[in-house]
Amino acid sequence: MIALRDIDDLVPRIQEVASVESLLGIEGGIAAKYFSRFGDMLKPRDFDASWDFTHRNRRPPRDPVNALLSFVYALLVKECTVALLGEGLDPWWGLYHKPRHGRPALALDLMEPLRPTVADSAVITAVNTGMVTERSFTRAASACMLQEGGRKAMLRAFEARLDGLVTHPVFDYRCSWRNIIRMQARLLARWLRGDIPNYQNVVTR
Repeated sequence: MIALRDIDDLVPRIQEVASVESLLGIEGGIAAKYFSRFGDMLKPRDFDASWDFTHRNRRPPRDPVNALLSFVYALLVKECTVALLGEGLDPWWGLYHKPRHGRPALALDLMEPLRPTVADSAVITAVNTGMVTERSFTRAASACMLQEGGRKAMLRAFEARLDGLVTHPVFDYRCSWRNIIRMQARLLARWLRGDIPNYQNVVTR
């Protein structure tokens, strides 16, 4: 795919960056390529033009897919925030994401590598299995919002994804994504305290 080739071209530039701002620029470029083809993975049963998805938008989300992504990202931030608090870390002081009022920056740092495998995957499942449909949303002006039934359905898809099993790259045993989040928070705490030499993200095939 063209998008994958474009992303492959951007990834080596990460090793050359001299500032967080430059890294943010590369991340933005990769995210744009990723989301430009995200819609190709969606096969809604009640196909309608309103499901067309070409880019990420928020505050407010303007279409069903962006409404789902915003909702599930908020759920993932909460999971990461709780995991960090459990390790005695302040979720409001980040490393990559800058601290800002009302923004749990360290939780965003922790969740960043987990977005595609946990949050995005849950959205794809919810759409493709018909857990959410066009009737799950309401529209007001340019905003698109999940109705209560849609939120409950998306929450079920998210919880099911958290219970899915994966092999942890450091500990080499299978555990749920829910436990993976807690383990990553623990590893991050140990790295910050100097107990381990590096912090390794979870990468799946």
